[in-house]
Amino acid sequence: MTTDWRELTARAAFASHRLIGWIFWDPTAIANHAALGIDNGMGYYISSRAGGLADAGPDVVTAAFYTIHPDFIAFSLRVAAEVATTEQVQAARDDAVDAGLREYVPEICGDLEAMGPALWHVVDALQVAGRPLFAALRARRREDAPLVSAWLAVNTIREWRGDTHFALHVADDLNATEAGLLDAAWRGHDDDWLPRSRGADDAALAGALERLTHRGLASNGQVNAVGIAHRQAIEDRLDDLCSVGWQHFGAAATVAFCELIEPVGERLLARIDATAGPRWMPAARTRD
Repeated sequence: MTTDWRELTARAAFASHRLIGWIFWDPTAIANHAALGIDNGMGYYISSRAGGLADAGPDVVTAAFYTIHPDFIAFSLRVAAEVATTEQVQAARDDAVDAGLREYVPEICGDLEAMGPALWHVVDALQVAGRPLFAALRARRREDAPLVSAWLAVNTIREWRGDTHFALHVADDLNATEAGLLDAAWRGHDDDWLPRSRGADDAALAGALERLTHRGLASNGQVNAVGIAHRQAIEDRLDDLCSVGWQHFGAAATVAFCELIEPVGERLLARIDATAGPRWMPAARTRD
């Protein structure tokens, strides 16, 4: 039987987003962040996600994160760096990963642990060139705790996809706000919440719509069908490129990973709904 790697890669990516996404707004993780001396755990999402890349400075993290406003990134990294090292920030997050997985989805923990070594083999097989966040995460000392280690391996593969996604946007000459508008329309959103959530203001939105209109990807003040098809083509290309990692993992193992995470996916998504709201982490949500 021939494997449809585009479809299976998209499936594995969706499962990965659900396995990872809940931690970005997890109350325990934010409390651990605050315990380092950061008021109310401010900036946790950015400083914890950036990992060792934070040591390179906010401009480098901005380049890697692509769609998030530079001021958000600079503030988040500054308040963390004033009281903690990047290693301490990561450890605070990892403690919450272990506790959260065991509390919210205990039935997957043993099987996920067992997948860890093979998942790290995938990480080591992936090309590092042009993927700065992936490189920073791969270079980190690997966690001794098997459950957290497996989770970190999935996240590192996920960020390889993220770096690749942004590279495709750059190659397509899309700025951060244009990418946000296209993504929102492709996901079926009927407003500009998504780019605004990343820091776009009225001027940025107007300029992005003007550029998209000039390219034929928007009309009458909104992304049109051509723009949505354009965004789908980017997604197809992304899945094709990212299939290399899952092919290294193997078709049977990738299906097993998906089948492990999918039954608990809605439960993990509910954690995001409860802690952040029903719109955050759009990549972990079914498109409208």
